[in-house]
Amino acid sequence: HCLGVRAVCQREIDSDRGNGYSWKITFLRNYWKSKVKQEWLSGKYSNIPSQNSLPEKSMYPMDVDTWGEILEAELER
Repeated sequence: HCLGVRAVCQREIDSDRGNGYSWKITFLRNYWKSKVKQEWLSGKYSNIPSQNSLPEKSMYPMDVDTWGEILEAELER
């Protein structure tokens, strides 16, 4: 599971580990973020008709760099 989370959230994982968080805390801090981020990056939420069409767990607090990755992926589609 840790490697799967790191595959999607490498920058976030490296930052948390660099800040001294244990692997367990790092995993817990980034697990749901990695799930939501992967769905955004895969295009699951592309071309939605309205915000009401988004599933309940489609949002998660993410930093500017993460949203930048997501928006770049959308522009490439």
